[in-house]
Amino acid sequence: MAAEPSLMQRGLARFARVEPRESAAVIASFLLFFFVLGSYFSVRPVRETIATLLGRDRVADLWLYTAIFAIAIVPLYGWLVARVRRSLLLPWIYGVVAVILAVIGSYLSVDEDNLAVGTFFYVWISVLNLMLVSVFWSFLLEMFSSEQAKRLFGFIAAGGTLGALVGPLTTRLIVDSVGNAGVLYLGTAGFIGAIVCQRVLLGIWSRTREEGAAGAFPASATRGDKGLGGNPFAGIAIVLKSPYLLGIALFVTLLSAVNTFLYFEQLRIVSETFSDTTRRTEVFANIDFVVQSLTIFSQLFLTGRIASKLGVRALLTAVPIAMICAFIVLSMFNVFGAIAAALVLRRWGEYSFIRPGREMLFSTLDIETKYKAKNFIDVPVYRAADYVGAQAKTALDAMAATPAAAALVGAGLAAAWAVNGFLLGRRHDRDEAAREKS
Repeated sequence: MAAEPSLMQRGLARFARVEPRESAAVIASFLLFFFVLGSYFSVRPVRETIATLLGRDRVADLWLYTAIFAIAIVPLYGWLVARVRRSLLLPWIYGVVAVILAVIGSYLSVDEDNLAVGTFFYVWISVLNLMLVSVFWSFLLEMFSSEQAKRLFGFIAAGGTLGALVGPLTTRLIVDSVGNAGVLYLGTAGFIGAIVCQRVLLGIWSRTREEGAAGAFPASATRGDKGLGGNPFAGIAIVLKSPYLLGIALFVTLLSAVNTFLYFEQLRIVSETFSDTTRRTEVFANIDFVVQSLTIFSQLFLTGRIASKLGVRALLTAVPIAMICAFIVLSMFNVFGAIAAALVLRRWGEYSFIRPGREMLFSTLDIETKYKAKNFIDVPVYRAADYVGAQAKTALDAMAATPAAAALVGAGLAAAWAVNGFLLGRRHDRDEAAREKS
């Protein structure tokens, strides 16, 4: 006879549509994402402050190195996924991150203005943040079915949002007393917490395989966690052979382009508005706090319901349309209030709708695609697009283009992004409907 659901399980079933058999894995995933994004977002204001010290021109050049390292990491990651058990690989990734953060923190505690260390940190964390999130969702896409992804990914994403809310808030409270180096030590502690949660989740996954899943997870979740085998470069070939995956790569490219135009306007306006570096860190942390406060409500109560009722295309289209309007406003009012509002709108929409919707696009694909092809799109394609966008923005500035003109270019990119998102979402929704009927 099945055990009676606990009060917590009943609450999850009522408010987050989590079935009792899924609750342990969902809670573990929620907490893991909390520590991953909480740790990253606690140190991100430090990255932004370092960017203001390096300057816009140098940051634009650094994005070339970011793109190069992002491309270089593809065969390394492909080789590791092919040969190393995921129950070992995933926790070790977080462990290496914790150690490197501690080492960088020790350098900054001696010389906070060390541009060499700051440059390394900026490039490293810019490559790493995309990979950490990509690896997290790849594993969850292996554990959960397409139907479960629509119901559960919004709630699980809220764990990351809660972390992204607590991280910058903690940074805001402690940066005056511990400095930027102390904030990196905080990130180290957070990734140690992520290792613990990953071990718990892997334990649930292991029991799932041993017990035959008992209907809680799709068949793919019971295949074991040995290396996937194959060519380390297989992810690139998989993407190039699939129009659907090329469409996702284009979506990521346009997303990056829109983000890049906003990012450099942010650096310019914040640098002109706030002269003190500590104040800049506080401003970046405050923006993150507002974004995550809005996002967590949306992920808990809106994302899953929108995906289930209106389809993935609604998740992928609404934000680009909103960004068209934001860029038009920015072209008319190029001040801190306008850029802050645009940043809040973009990040809130991306975390609440775009990111979960983008992960859902992979939910019906095979495991090799979920790990290798997905990582290729999420990391090198994204970072290469960052570099191209940064150079395009620099070229516009060099031609003496006004901030208003740059904002209108951003509006055009957002329009192309909206069309691409609609087409991708429509195809996914149609394929999902066809599978449910068959």
